[in-house]
Amino acid sequence: MENLTYYRPTKALIDLQAIKANIQSLRNYLQPHVDIIAVVKANAYGHGDIQVAAAAIEAGAVMLAVATPDEAVRIRQHFAHIDILVLGATPISFIPYAASENITLAVFSVQWVEQAQQIKSLQSPVKLHIKIDTGMGRIGVNSLEELLQLYEIITSTAQFSVDGIFTHFATADEEETLYFDKQVDKFKELLQYLPEKPRLVHVANTATALIKHSSLQFDAVRFGISMYGLLPSSYVGEVLPFPLRPALALETELVHVKKLHAGQSVGYGATFTAADDCYIGTIPIGYADGMIRKLSGQDVLVDGKRSPIIGRICMDQCMILLPAAYNVGERVTLVGKQQGEEITLDDWATKVETINYEVPCIITSRVPRIYIK
Repeated sequence: MENLTYYRPTKALIDLQAIKANIQSLRNYLQPHVDIIAVVKANAYGHGDIQVAAAAIEAGAVMLAVATPDEAVRIRQHFAHIDILVLGATPISFIPYAASENITLAVFSVQWVEQAQQIKSLQSPVKLHIKIDTGMGRIGVNSLEELLQLYEIITSTAQFSVDGIFTHFATADEEETLYFDKQVDKFKELLQYLPEKPRLVHVANTATALIKHSSLQFDAVRFGISMYGLLPSSYVGEVLPFPLRPALALETELVHVKKLHAGQSVGYGATFTAADDCYIGTIPIGYADGMIRKLSGQDVLVDGKRSPIIGRICMDQCMILLPAAYNVGERVTLVGKQQGEEITLDDWATKVETINYEVPCIITSRVPRIYIK
């Protein structure tokens, strides 16, 4: 792995052992014949696709799943032999590359296959996974007629083969199962009408694999958010069969400390005014790093103590209210543990009224990922 020098103290620390441990915990929980598909889309949920993919393969994942063709290209450039599945829509222009590089594509449209049949000189047949829309409402065939028509046109040409079939659940991480059960029933009903069962049937995402019936593990499970040590929902956390290890920490350090007198203000718009004399620390991270302005007020950790972000977050810097006068260079933990205290990605998600999936994805590439093995 390339050794780089980073001069700015802001960095994301990625614990690859945590990712391996989470995969191994899932492996121990699954039935022996069930494979693990490691989901590394969106730069591995912001953790770093290549490094995470390598750790996942070492831990036993047999396939990597991405969302886009470009993500698949990047993964294939680093891993010559692992199976890669593109979960999202793929343009016709990508098919020759998929054929030459053994990349499996999701398929959900007869029209797509008809257009693809015009490509005559493929290096080898392209493996396809049929996507069924059982109630998510995004992509996928949603009737038996569509499914059989799609299956027939795929199997009638030598350019393609049906390697798998899958769906995605909309409410797997919720305690109420009515909608989930309807999706399961629809998938099973459509599956039984296929003339031949494909090699891989996979419906279980993280929540399904961990808290639903083992019969839904089928041939493989797609391990996404919890591979990174994050919970799909609070309900899943209540019934999780094994503990998860968060893989990401975010750290920086104080670059300036000053005493603010009562009545003095801080930042754009002077939105914070000191009620009493206090110490203010400046840290080199801002909304250009993914620390969006809505995180103003969020705590960070300094010397194991909680310190709130004050004023408006700037593009490259923000200010925190210190509990005492600390030296420049003092470590500041934005996400992670420090002396028994912890700030989590879920804390950030709650603060900005989103889900934990989104938070690591918006930490920009300007923040270097430092990998801990």
